[in-house]
Amino acid sequence: MSSSTTAAIGLGYDVYVADPLPMHGPGPLPDGRPRAFQPLAVTLVHGRHDAVLVDPPLTREQARDVGDWVEASGKRLTHIVATHGHGDHWFTAGLLAEHFGAQVVTTAGAIPRMHTNVHAREVLWDAIWPDRIPPSPVTAVTAPGNRLTLEGHALHLVEVGHADSADSAVLHVPDLDLVVAGDVLYNGVHMYLAESPDDDLAPWRKAIDTVAALRPRHIVASHQNKHLDDDAQRLIAETRRYLDTAEATLAAHDTPTAYFHAMLRQYPDHLGPTVLWVGARALYLAREGGDPVQNLIAAWRQ
Repeated sequence: MSSSTTAAIGLGYDVYVADPLPMHGPGPLPDGRPRAFQPLAVTLVHGRHDAVLVDPPLTREQARDVGDWVEASGKRLTHIVATHGHGDHWFTAGLLAEHFGAQVVTTAGAIPRMHTNVHAREVLWDAIWPDRIPPSPVTAVTAPGNRLTLEGHALHLVEVGHADSADSAVLHVPDLDLVVAGDVLYNGVHMYLAESPDDDLAPWRKAIDTVAALRPRHIVASHQNKHLDDDAQRLIAETRRYLDTAEATLAAHDTPTAYFHAMLRQYPDHLGPTVLWVGARALYLAREGGDPVQNLIAAWRQ
């Protein structure tokens, strides 16, 4: 866990990082390691009395731990924010919202993506983590003008377009020089490129440019190595560099296995090799054609 507070204005943020979850299903990765998901970071932006939770986690057990963490803060939770529609960023939102009496909010574009992820639960999410994810009806609503207020401080949901998912957003807290970046920026973790059509990373680069234009000093990435800092310039530069490296490596190799091993050599300290392999499988399956949804499911489950 990490934290930062500006005492003069009574505003701060804390970060809880859930360790990678083991995954049910196929055998080990091509390098022999067992499959596990990425670490998940949950952010609590808090004032003197109230707080907003950003990107609640995936499983019941993680939600219990996050709930205990919020309780220990002594703050009243008013809102739960989801930055985009991937289930690992909101499947436990309803459970936590009911417990704390909070409202779940996101952008208008993310809500259809949430429904898509609910429809995919049986064939994807629940197949990978059977009996671990709570019921996840879509209860999120949009915030007027994509804006929340926390004890007089503005929190802005900034829509950035396609990152690791379409219809992504970040939460900008100007009074903290903070961006809670969802999956637009990563921090020491392999990036999920599986939903970048035709190996086209230009939309993601544009999303990063949108975040950089906010001029934050701190960025919380939802997938992060908890031992790294939140320096915004470093995260932006390293995320851009990773995309450049991935693009060049994709062009240089003809098979997902060759790409996977090449990226491991270039990023030996990055966490999340399972997501690297899933992305490799999806991108190379896309080169062969076929249904994009079925390709994505095959990449995760085979």
